[in-house]
Amino acid sequence: MRTLRDIDQLRSTLRDYRQRGQRIALVPTMGNLHAGHLALVACARQHADIVVSSLFVNPMQFGPGEDLDGYPRTFDSDQAKLVEAGCDVLFSPAVSSLYPNGLDAQTRVHVPVVGEGLCGGSRPGHFDGVSTVVSMLFNLVQPDVACFGEKDYQQLAVIRKLVHDLHMPIDIIGVPIVRAEDGLALSSRNGYLSSEERANAPVLYRTLCTLRDALERGEPIEKVLHQGNTALYDAGFTLDYLELRDATLGPVNLATRHAVLLAAAKLGPARLIDNLTVQLPASADTTVRE
Repeated sequence: MRTLRDIDQLRSTLRDYRQRGQRIALVPTMGNLHAGHLALVACARQHADIVVSSLFVNPMQFGPGEDLDGYPRTFDSDQAKLVEAGCDVLFSPAVSSLYPNGLDAQTRVHVPVVGEGLCGGSRPGHFDGVSTVVSMLFNLVQPDVACFGEKDYQQLAVIRKLVHDLHMPIDIIGVPIVRAEDGLALSSRNGYLSSEERANAPVLYRTLCTLRDALERGEPIEKVLHQGNTALYDAGFTLDYLELRDATLGPVNLATRHAVLLAAAKLGPARLIDNLTVQLPASADTTVRE
């Protein structure tokens, strides 16, 4: 695996691969890699000849008071994991390389509609930071395919709209959530949890499973979401949101059959997100009071 920090080196290296007719896949990450990230690399391996992984803690997607300074940076460990996973190129630029004039003077990419509400509502500007840095990486790498985790469901929707709207010739692949044995979705931020909090964290997934089953039985959406809010509050979570949306993140209606149940909640210092797909029956009560 080649480890590159310079933009010109990256472009030169990828130009050589491209001239040989090799298909390139990109796996963007912020490091502190776990099995979920490595599943993205494995997926990329299946769809391309060359796998490029980026490792960059992007300051633009962190809001005031968020964990930019404390976000775990584990470069040596990440590098070793990527080598073992079969990554070909690791691109790990300095902040000054991608943002030479600072964040305030940086051109930003805004993706409307799908980036609003949910995480976009509770973290203003977050998805502008994501879409800007991903656009940058797409421009630098010019991949044929890029892999993103389905745990960040809204982020995946934002990236898909970005690529569609800007006519980028990139195939975006969503990779299923990787979970611990107890059901907790793997996340770099799970390391913030104390041992007691970690033991309690799978309640989020188990609650979503219970709510999904109730919704698929045709129980009223408003009632089910209220029960979920109460269950998570009683379990010690501070709920950011718990919502049911259609598969495109629009509101559910009488015609909706394929939906997604999305949640974000704080447990101690960690903000956990998760989602489950839901197949609504034709008899579903989709009334949700504002």
